[in-house]
Amino acid sequence: MTEGDLVVPGFKASAVSAGLKKNGGLDMALIYCEVDATVAGVFTTNRVQAAPVVLSKENIKDGKARAIVANSGNANACTGIRGLDDARATASMVARQMGTREQDVLVCSTGVIGLPLDMGKVQQAIPELVRGLSEERFSDVARAIMTTDTFPKLSWREGRAGDKRFKVLGLAKGAGMIMPNMATMLCFILTDMRIDKETLSRSLSLAVDRTFNRITVDGDTSTNDTVLIMASGLAGNGELSQEDEEGFITTLEEVAGDLAGMIVKDGEGATRLVKVHVRGALDGESASKAARTVANSLLVKTALYGNDPNWGRIMAALGRSGVPIDENRIDIWIGDVKIVANGLGLGVEYEKSAAEIMKEKESYELLIDLNQGQHEDYIWTCDLSHEYVSINADYRT
Repeated sequence: MTEGDLVVPGFKASAVSAGLKKNGGLDMALIYCEVDATVAGVFTTNRVQAAPVVLSKENIKDGKARAIVANSGNANACTGIRGLDDARATASMVARQMGTREQDVLVCSTGVIGLPLDMGKVQQAIPELVRGLSEERFSDVARAIMTTDTFPKLSWREGRAGDKRFKVLGLAKGAGMIMPNMATMLCFILTDMRIDKETLSRSLSLAVDRTFNRITVDGDTSTNDTVLIMASGLAGNGELSQEDEEGFITTLEEVAGDLAGMIVKDGEGATRLVKVHVRGALDGESASKAARTVANSLLVKTALYGNDPNWGRIMAALGRSGVPIDENRIDIWIGDVKIVANGLGLGVEYEKSAAEIMKEKESYELLIDLNQGQHEDYIWTCDLSHEYVSINADYRT
């Protein structure tokens, strides 16, 4: 994927180093649409919500926006009235520079919670952001929003609506504080599709539910989780048919799915990407709850790190999940190796084979069959290593 692939008609981007990150590097970004864009968003369900989340939720109500301004290094969360004033001031400064309305600017932040933004640095950076706008700087935006991420996360697809082609570009950050229920997670998706706000919002919600709401790193939901989508409408397509809408959702889901996978793969200190797949549940809620409980179990995650097929930990997690189960009917596989049948281990040789899969593969499936119904669900998780503790023990120092 080259910078040329990342061009989406109507959109420009920029990134600068404002001095907000403790270790330096790009830390402020601007995405600008040259026309009024249709916009939709999905935000954290955490009841403690950062000032940028509060402001952006308000600003997208009319379904229109022109810009997204984002910073890393400081979450602007738990900062009271000052934090909201600072978020508004940031939007206002961008709006003045770009000649647009303040309410057409969406604001996002990520980083340390509880510290006020250094607005002197923000104010100084915004004119430079505006001067640097280019059609080919989206990879810089992906780098600017990183915190503990080890690599920038981008995904790009093309689709077709009628006889017109459209593009979808997604940028995301996230490595820790990840269990979106829309983690620290930001995602910006850009498309040139012409689409109304109701269809765009519905499409985004479906895509988020099937991707970002199916991942976990550490079970924490951030105060700043935000997924925003902007549509410039410059693809030139006509009114969307049902087939067109379904095609757009599929394309959107592919981009979001790529990014969600990258977030878990880049989980703080992670060495393994594991799909926890629960089937045979009595209902969909039970399948989801069982998968989430296993995927978030610290004992299961440390066993994954140790390449130990310790199925007793999986059974214990299922037992406390609150889901109706009969332990005597549960089957468990690691990859294609069955290690538990009817609630009983199949023996050391099977576990040795499973351990080899865990050692050799960076990604594999942990399949659990409750054998009680027809419903299934899955969550992507990762292992929990010593490095996770090291990263988070000195995050602020």
